[in-house]
Amino acid sequence: MDHRAFFYELGKLVYKMDGVYEEYGRSFKIGSPNLLWILYALNDGGRHSQRQICDDWAIPRSTANTIIKDLEGKGFVALSQIKGERRELLVSLTASGKEYADGILSDLYKREREVYDQLDDPQSTLGMLRELCEKMGKIADGSKGERK
Repeated sequence: MDHRAFFYELGKLVYKMDGVYEEYGRSFKIGSPNLLWILYALNDGGRHSQRQICDDWAIPRSTANTIIKDLEGKGFVALSQIKGERRELLVSLTASGKEYADGILSDLYKREREVYDQLDDPQSTLGMLRELCEKMGKIADGSKGERK
């Protein structure tokens, strides 16, 4: 397999995997896959800045802001100022937001666990994907310079 065939196959697999999550979200009437990923991120029990969510999940800042403002309007998230930061906010699920997220994500977590239990070496798989993502970041970095 040459490099083009590798990345072609990789692209298909990545989008197929993303499609699985998108289809799952649609079954809960979630119109935006980004909403699913934001709920997924927030449902880990921690508090996250909007910037962190955008960086970790590759969600455009304006998209994340729109979704988070909508969740705030529904009482599902609370925003709080980060000490020493003027513009960055922490985002956390409220009690009703946790209930909302759990209602959507609990079955997903169960299904993910079933897949996880079938993997031979989950840590190794993640390590290889992290390495690939790091190296792929150079493609984006290179596109910022001169085009060749």
